[in-house]
Formats: sequence, structure tokens, C-alpha cells
Amino acid sequence: MAEKEPALQYKGHPLMRKENIIYYGSMSDKYIIMMQILDTKTLKDLTIATRVAVQLQQTSPNVSKREKIVKKTEKDGLWSAMDIASIWLNRALNGK
Repeated sequence: MAEKEPALQYKGHPLMRKENIIYYGSMSDKYIIMMQILDTKTLKDLTIATRVAVQLQQTSPNVSKREKIVKKTEKDGLWSAMDIASIWLNRALNGK
């Protein structure tokens, strides 16, 4: 049976959203990115993220919550958050 592909991908990694949290990457990999939308604004009829917390996290169930977070930052806007998320995830997965 063929494996179901995620509906949305960015630069070869899956994106999943639940409420104000966006997960970038695969739980089967060693690392994943978690982005939390902290603030939004409305432009006409569109809601836009204005402040986003970004965390590079280990996916191993054997590490404590404190050790799970490898890096974290806060960015203005989803585009800036996705940009740093992509860089961090690729570097972590490639061992750099």
C-alpha cells in the first residue's frame, strides 16, 4: 500500500497546523520545527501572523522537555519564521 503524502509541504518537508501551532518536518526524523503564532492582525478579510515563536525540537521520546528544545527565537511574520525554520531544520537534519 502506498504511503499517503501530506497535503502541504514546504521545501520538501511536511507542514501541519493545529489551531495556532504549525509543525514543520516529520516526526520520523530526529528534529522538527514548532512554530506558535503569538499575534495576528486583520488586513481586509485576511488574518495575518505578526509575531511567531520558532523552536527547533528533538523528536526523541527519551529526552526531557527541557532538553527537547534545541534552539528558539521569535520572528515578525510567518515568512521570517518559515525562513529561519527551513534553515534550522535542514542544518539539524544534515548534522551541521
